[in-house]
Amino acid sequence: MRCVIAGGGPAGAVLALLLARAGIEVTLLEKHGDFLRDFRGDTIHPSTLQVLDELGLAEKFLKLPHYKAYGMTMVTDAREIRLASLRGLPGRYDYIAFVPQWDFLKLVVSAASGYPGFQLKMNAEAYDLIREGGAVRGLRYRDESGEHEIRADLTVAADGRRSVLRERAGLAPKELGAPMDVVWFRLPRHETDREDLFLRISSGHMMVAINRDAYWQLAYLIPKGGYDELVSGGIDALREPVAALLPWIADRAGQISSYDDVSVLTVALNRLRRWHRPGLLCVGDAAHAMSPVFGVGINLAVQDAVAAANLLAGPLRSGAPIPESLLHQVQRRRMPPAVITQTAQRFVQDQVISRALTRRFDPSVLPRDVTRVPLLNRLTRRFIGLGVRPEHVRSPKA
Repeated sequence: MRCVIAGGGPAGAVLALLLARAGIEVTLLEKHGDFLRDFRGDTIHPSTLQVLDELGLAEKFLKLPHYKAYGMTMVTDAREIRLASLRGLPGRYDYIAFVPQWDFLKLVVSAASGYPGFQLKMNAEAYDLIREGGAVRGLRYRDESGEHEIRADLTVAADGRRSVLRERAGLAPKELGAPMDVVWFRLPRHETDREDLFLRISSGHMMVAINRDAYWQLAYLIPKGGYDELVSGGIDALREPVAALLPWIADRAGQISSYDDVSVLTVALNRLRRWHRPGLLCVGDAAHAMSPVFGVGINLAVQDAVAAANLLAGPLRSGAPIPESLLHQVQRRRMPPAVITQTAQRFVQDQVISRALTRRFDPSVLPRDVTRVPLLNRLTRRFIGLGVRPEHVRSPKA
């Protein structure tokens, strides 16, 4: 086996597709029986849409039910502030597509399945590494039939922010901190409701509202570690701020029947100093867990996958050994985008989110329409839409 990838999220699935497309034997392990997990990140930014276009998948992707967001608005108690617009972004795509992550992953894995070297193992949980001569030579996994081994020239840890393989390799991330966690839930959407994606901010409270056509996907921000305190106040401790922040949806807040109806994201912001060991590479959240600020986690993961395939597909296809120096090239290319993006996320966390949750944020300091500040609008549009160092598919096709 040339490559085995642990983790069927965006980084692992896209990397598996790119390697299989290049004629490389690759096995992808996903520890769950399907990709259906509610409230996973599902923002597909223009940079990722461009990658799908380069792979010939954009047309199929756009046939999936999706919502296009061309910008974002902040709604305060006193006024609305237009924060960003993607209109005018270079390229074919000037919007963020909201698509359930499981639909995105099924599309990618289905495309990979068309190549003979690709194999997908569901319900297969990687739990350890195989080491020989100071290098990683594959992994061990368990499924319903027991424990197994896969030996490979390259092992990729794409198993998320709580990566088991990263831990087994002795790689520990540097924690950067986050002042909040996120309570996700949904409420019905009526045709008379507003249609846009918006941030609702009030003294002591913040919420993001995402239009999912038939329902609102809502993210209520709470202070870090504050979920137990929220639950101790009963379900009204959640219903009441929802109704206060979104009075036009107050009649539906009662449909949050209990905390069984919500999902909690424990926000983490961290990154590895070193993404690799001999024979092992970490990508996506296993290399750098992103804050939900800007909603760019999927896109950083996909960019990692594209960069890794661009650098590694040729040597893997030729049968040549994969030196650790080549794995370091992946890190060297993708570390700056991760650092710059996380720095921007920390700024927003510290200057907006933390202040809002502690009643110290004054939205009146912002102009009514940020998009009318030309330089700031261009920088914001490009940063959100394309990110830092967007990657393009250059790996070969068999």
